[in-house]
Amino acid sequence: MKVPFSWLRELCDPALSPEDLADRLAMTGTEVERVTRAGPPSPEGFVVGRVTAAERHPDADRLQVCTVDTGDGERTIVCGAPNVAAGQTVGVALPGARMPDGEKLRRAKLRGVESNGMILSETEVGVGEDGDGIMVLDEGPAPAPGTALSEVIAVADPVLELEVTPNRVDCFGVHGVAREVHAITAAPLAAEPWAEDAEAGGEGQAGELASVTVEVPELCSRFTARVFTEVEVAPSPPWLKARLTAAGQRPINNVVDITNYVMLLTAQPLHAFDLDRVEGAALSIRTAAEGETMRTLDGVERVFDSWTVLVCDQQGPSGIAGIMGGQRTEVSGSTTRVLLEVANWNGTNILRSSRMLGLRSEASTRFEKQLHPELCIRAQRVASRLMVELCGARLVPGTIDVAAELPPPRMIPLRAERVSGLLGMEIAAEDQAAYLERLGFEVEVVASGLQVAVPADRYFDVTRETDLIEEVARVHGLDRHLPTTLPESAGRVGALTREQRLRRRAEDAVRDLGFDECVGWSFTDPREASRLRLGAEDPRARPIALANPLSEEQSVMRTTLLGSLLDAARGNLARGAGGLALFESGRVHLPQSGDGGGEGALAGSFPGARPAPYSEPHRLACLLVGPLDPPSWRGGVEGADFYVLKGVLEALAGGLGVEVSVEPSEEPFLHPGRCGRIRLGEGGEAGWIGEVHPLVCRSWDLESAVAFEVGLSELIEASPSGEEVHEDATTFPAVIQDIAAVVAEQTPAAEVIGAVRAGGGELLRSVRVFDLYRGEQLGEDRKSLALRLEFGAADRTLTDEEVAGLRGGIEAELGKIGGSLRE
Repeated sequence: MKVPFSWLRELCDPALSPEDLADRLAMTGTEVERVTRAGPPSPEGFVVGRVTAAERHPDADRLQVCTVDTGDGERTIVCGAPNVAAGQTVGVALPGARMPDGEKLRRAKLRGVESNGMILSETEVGVGEDGDGIMVLDEGPAPAPGTALSEVIAVADPVLELEVTPNRVDCFGVHGVAREVHAITAAPLAAEPWAEDAEAGGEGQAGELASVTVEVPELCSRFTARVFTEVEVAPSPPWLKARLTAAGQRPINNVVDITNYVMLLTAQPLHAFDLDRVEGAALSIRTAAEGETMRTLDGVERVFDSWTVLVCDQQGPSGIAGIMGGQRTEVSGSTTRVLLEVANWNGTNILRSSRMLGLRSEASTRFEKQLHPELCIRAQRVASRLMVELCGARLVPGTIDVAAELPPPRMIPLRAERVSGLLGMEIAAEDQAAYLERLGFEVEVVASGLQVAVPADRYFDVTRETDLIEEVARVHGLDRHLPTTLPESAGRVGALTREQRLRRRAEDAVRDLGFDECVGWSFTDPREASRLRLGAEDPRARPIALANPLSEEQSVMRTTLLGSLLDAARGNLARGAGGLALFESGRVHLPQSGDGGGEGALAGSFPGARPAPYSEPHRLACLLVGPLDPPSWRGGVEGADFYVLKGVLEALAGGLGVEVSVEPSEEPFLHPGRCGRIRLGEGGEAGWIGEVHPLVCRSWDLESAVAFEVGLSELIEASPSGEEVHEDATTFPAVIQDIAAVVAEQTPAAEVIGAVRAGGGELLRSVRVFDLYRGEQLGEDRKSLALRLEFGAADRTLTDEEVAGLRGGIEAELGKIGGSLRE
């Protein structure tokens, strides 16, 4: 919302600079994005002049040599405008004035004649778009030559650009902003512009010249119309053009400009029909037939659905209710009779229709926030006066007013103890009443405090006692008067939770291993499940659908991180990247089975809460696409395969003090026989790891890839501690022994390591597999794993006898899994 400062000061002058007022408004809840300036950078050097003579230039047919009185004597100005003539009152820029483009005006010789200034057109002052002729100031009493032009029209006018919150629809009108300024500064507020109506001087009655029928009163709570005859359509006077231009509106003609001006003043949109083009002089308000069409004022043929409300005559649609009028009944230069509509529409319906049509207007922006029906007559009264004054129109007696049941008055009690209890400070009752009255509320003092009547322009904003307290507090000045206190826990220093610390440690560990972090969309393509070859019975194939998606390709919530990593890999490879090492840490969104709950459940956990329908577990996933280029991957690995990624997984888990193992398993998006399920210690499953299935790779235009996805919450829960544990480095050497364990072919290496650790006890520091052997002497379906054992103690050097004594325990544990030590 652009508010010209001169217009605002006319309604309420706070005696503050635009910048100071912007700061004051921002601190009381009305955000000012910026303060700009309409027209030239400065009003200095722009004055009123009177053309006393205009003669043809001796050496140029299209130029005239004018003598202009500018208050300090007469000066010669060469002018090329075709409409300049003696006797006109005009705007003049004197040498030294800064033009809108920032250039300083200088004296110049034009075809041998010195020009000492410039007679201004509308574009040269920034008050309109007419640059072909000069701007004539003959409307009303002529100001004296030499008068500052800024006293006649807004020149170099500061403009406050407001970011109006949706609930404050009153601030979409300049008068509403002026009332806000009046409330926060106590500067006098001018009389309400709608206090006085125009005199009716036309013949007959409005109801005899036009009729209105409302078929959908639930969508049009009020429709008012007035009739004007003997209308003279012409350009608007400069002052009106200047205000509209500064407020961001393009001047068109006096009738249309009046409707825009009144809308900007009152926040209530209006629309003018050429009554002679309204078929049958009868308007009906109805919903559209499915597929019905109309050409709007912007020249576009619009197609409607059955929810769109139309203003129609006997020939068909002539306007989209609350959004835009139609070309067929628009006001033109030949218009002599005008039907002025001011109506009230259902805000939700206007918002829906606007979105459906992809058409937003100044009117729809206001209507969609819901206006009160009472505002209609206010706008009619202001517009009627301007129609009579600026268009020479005659107002036909009577107002067509079709209204449904109007909203009842809203009375809200304001208790003194509630004000002090909520704000933590005392505000005198008389101050509370004064603040509210300055905002337009009617206040009555009662025993418990105040009884407050909400005005029409705040009806849908202030609905309860806390809203009134907010109004009192912000006008009183939260920044200046609210006491400063520290919370009880102010002495405590904030810190990360254990989960946050371990999550960061995990992410840092993967990053230190050379992986680049991705941040993918939580929204994904509903076809992703089929591309990942997920079966219909798989919960991950039933993603959560969004009610209002950005696009079809982002219309469901992701159920795995693999899809977004594959998307990132494809995008990077398509732009010439080599091998990739990518990871992402984020949430997935899954249907919740059983009784609900679970990590990240969406429903509440308070007593009586219904089960959560979905869960949002936090996952960490890594993807390698090879061959890798060592300079771009700090791990220096030249190829990406299952074992490389398994090492990354073990390093990640080891940094959290968690042992991981991989068991053979299958996932539909992984290569059969080259994948497995991730287990944490002796706990349950926590994720998957493997080579991505060739068909999935082909779907993402990749040759090959390996990936894993693990539950980060499960990793953190399995971690023994969130604190760093210090262990003294020992000076006593370790004892290294190599053994060979013979086990069944199907026994995982992780199970063998677990048995050796159990048998080795506390003195066994580490176990590592370094060789695998198969041969006839081992027997059918048997294999031999060579393991390197490291024994050590913090307080002594172990003897060979101590280490040999542990061999029996290791052999016993291997026997439990069907294994033995190979001699």
